Amino acid sequence: MFTKPASKAIVWGLSALALLFAAWLLWPDAENPVPASTTAPAPAGALPFAKSMQGTDPDGDLKAWAAAHNSGQASAALPYAELRRLFDYYLSAIGERDLASIVQQIRLAIDQSLEPAQSAAAKHLLERYIEFKRALVELEKNPTLNGSGIQAIRARFAAMQDLRAQIFSTEEDRGMFEFEDVRDMDALARLEITEDKTLSAAQKRDRLATLDASMPAALRASHDAPRVVIKVEDAAKTMRENGASDDDIYRMRAKELNPQAASRLAEVDREEQAWKQRIDAYLAARAKILKDKADAPESERQAALNELQNAQFDADERRRLAAYEQ
Repeated sequence: MFTKPASKAIVWGLSALALLFAAWLLWPDAENPVPASTTAPAPAGALPFAKSMQGTDPDGDLKAWAAAHNSGQASAALPYAELRRLFDYYLSAIGERDLASIVQQIRLAIDQSLEPAQSAAAKHLLERYIEFKRALVELEKNPTLNGSGIQAIRARFAAMQDLRAQIFSTEEDRGMFEFEDVRDMDALARLEITEDKTLSAAQKRDRLATLDASMPAALRASHDAPRVVIKVEDAAKTMRENGASDDDIYRMRAKELNPQAASRLAEVDREEQAWKQRIDAYLAARAKILKDKADAPESERQAALNELQNAQFDADERRRLAAYEQ
C-alpha cells in the first residue's frame, strides 16, 4: 500500500525544515531555473484537486520549461527537476485523494505541457518515482538503519542512493536529486564536525568556515534565504508603519528578492488580511450573541455560538478560533 510517507522517510533527517518557506519564495528550482510561471490561473470558483491545495498552483512549471527548451523540434530531454516537483505536489494529496486519481491528474498535467515523446517518457518516470517512494517507506523500516548518530545517518543516505540507482538512470537521478544530495552531504559534514569530540572549539570553527568557503552558489543561496526573507519582511513592516502602499512594498520585495517572490509574499499578505477580516467579523458577531443571550441558558448560548462558527469556518479553521477568543 502506498501511503503518504513521514517527513523522515522523505528527507531522512537531513533537510533543514526551517528553510522551506524561504526556499518556496526564493528558489523555485535551484538546479534548473525556468521563467516565471505561465500556467493560467484556475477559473473562478474552480475546485482544487484536494482541499489542502486551495489557493495554490501546481509546482513544476512544465510549460515554462518546454517554452525555454523546445524550439519546434522534438527533444529527448526531460525537465527532471520540474517533473519531480510536479509529482511531489500532487502526491502530497495522499490521504485526501486515492493514488489512482493522483496519478491520473499528474498524467493529465504532463500531457497538457510536453511534446508526445517527452510525455510518454515522463509518465514512465512517474511510475518509477512512485515505485521509489514505496521502496523508500519500506527502507525506513529496516532496523539496521535506525539511529541518530553519524554512522546511522550515513548508512541511511547510502541506502537511499543505492535504491535510486536501482530505479533511475544516472541522468534521471542527477536531474531530480543532485541539489538535494549536495545539500545533505554538506549537512552531514557539518554534523560530523560539530559532534567530533576530538576537535577544539577553534578547530570546529575553522573547519566549518572551510565548508562555508567551498559551498556551491546555489546551496549558499539556500542557506542565506531565511535571513534574506526576514530582513525584507522587517523592511516591509517598517514601510507599512510609515504609510507605504502595497505597490511600494511589492517593488521593494521584487528588488531585494525577485518578482516571483514578491508576488508570493503579496499573496500571503492578502490571505492574512482576509483572515483578519473574517476573524474581526466573527468576534463582533460572537460578542453580540453573548450580549443578546446573556440571560439565556448556557446550552442556548453555546448552540448559537456553534451555529455561528459552523456557518463561517470549516473544521480546521474552527480549531484556531479559541486563540482569538481570549
